[in-house]
Amino acid sequence: MGNSFAWMAWTMPTAIFFCCIFAMLIGMTFWELRSPTVERKGFLPLHTTRGDRLFIGLLTAAYINLAWVGLTDLDQWYGAAMGFIALLIVMRKG
Repeated sequence: MGNSFAWMAWTMPTAIFFCCIFAMLIGMTFWELRSPTVERKGFLPLHTTRGDRLFIGLLTAAYINLAWVGLTDLDQWYGAAMGFIALLIVMRKG
């Protein structure tokens, strides 16, 4: 019987993406230990903490990237940049 275990193809953009997510989580952990968060209300229709806004921002960025891939033929880096800008807006104003 052959080896049916499939490995994930780690391309450089994939590795960079996951390293950035990991770095954000580490940074948020240190930030929380240094300065505990307080719930606040921004433009999102609920009271959120920094971690909540990071999660919502990451989901928003992922949906923007998926929409970009599905609806345009333009370079994916533009979609990634738009997703990153959306993440920053949610983290700052959300």
